[in-house]
Amino acid sequence: MWTGCALRAALSWAPRGRRAHSALAQLRGILEEELEGIRGAGTWKSERVIMSRQGPLIHVEGVSGGILNFCANNYLGLCSHPEVIQAGLQALEEFGAGLSSVRFICGTQSIHKDLEAKIARFHQREDAILYPSCFDANAGLFEALLTPEDAVLSDELNHASIIDGIRLCKAHKYRYRHLDMADLEAKLQEAQKHRLRLVATDGAFSMDGDIAPLQEICLLASRYGALVFVDECHATGFLGATGRGTDELLGVMDQVTIINSTLGKALGGASGGYTTGPRPLVSLLRQRARPYLFSNSLPPAVIGCASKALDLLMDSNAIVQSMAAKTQRFRSKMEAAGFTISGVNHPICPVMLGDARLASYMADDMLKRGIFVIGFSYPVVPKGKARIRVQISAVHSEEDIDRCVDAFVEVGRLHGALS
Repeated sequence: MWTGCALRAALSWAPRGRRAHSALAQLRGILEEELEGIRGAGTWKSERVIMSRQGPLIHVEGVSGGILNFCANNYLGLCSHPEVIQAGLQALEEFGAGLSSVRFICGTQSIHKDLEAKIARFHQREDAILYPSCFDANAGLFEALLTPEDAVLSDELNHASIIDGIRLCKAHKYRYRHLDMADLEAKLQEAQKHRLRLVATDGAFSMDGDIAPLQEICLLASRYGALVFVDECHATGFLGATGRGTDELLGVMDQVTIINSTLGKALGGASGGYTTGPRPLVSLLRQRARPYLFSNSLPPAVIGCASKALDLLMDSNAIVQSMAAKTQRFRSKMEAAGFTISGVNHPICPVMLGDARLASYMADDMLKRGIFVIGFSYPVVPKGKARIRVQISAVHSEEDIDRCVDAFVEVGRLHGALS
């Protein structure tokens, strides 16, 4: 039996319940329409499930046998290096699974400070600060550093994390055409009225495999009184004679003010990012960078793995030296077969195809031939610029590379990408 109060409550709730159900139904309809649009455009991104450690040879759910992996950011092959794994296990045993805290409360251990000091030494900078990812490092930097009195000048093809980080700050924003130094100079001339001018660029651009002309950028920065920021995520560990990155490769280590980079690619591949540069800047970021202040500390196992990866890299540059020859082997063989490969001398080797569906279908057929690659299309890359991005690792053998090229030729002919 309904009591009077219960009945009145039920009746008063019913319209609100119907409105809530109607709003949810409306949301579902909007989302399904949006998802169907993605499927129809051929840009749907599926996640293949790996059943093994990351490495040059992996096992993929639903696919029998080993698969050659040519799409990981595992540039130096350190994801599964036994010394890196052991260092992670040791840190886990000694320092625990995590801190349950942000850094400034009770989330800083000795290993965090040791790794920050090691990163600064590696890059030959004054200090460094760790973040959960380089996306967070980019989100934290610009807002904390730049004010409405300042200006930031950004390459139009910078990584999404740089773009989003710049959006968060209140500085005046200038965007220059990709690698176009004449356009950058014009923007620097226009920005002379501002207090600080910061030129922001990727060192190596992850979708195209091209490298920022840092010598020219630094020359213009010096001429117009600007600072230089470089995101080195796709350079740290393997570009330059000792793997310090594009500033070492191009001889401008003393002219780049700020570097952001990652622990999640060449340096062990787990997670984590950092900013390294002038000590006062790092001190300011500890006080104001919101991703640092409001995110849990990196877990000890990640710190241990990254620290050991840096040790291996600083002890020997043999791994770095092996990258160039393997990259050149893949690029030259693919170009000889008739493919267009974007970028220059970078282990990111985008096989340019143009059509999103073609990139997706070819990637699927490559998997059937034992090669793991992924098609990239809008919105990750501009419309009409779909490609399969191949990434060379130091642990790929020459036989692995030749097998990948042979599969591309077979699949390319099958789909009409090659004559």
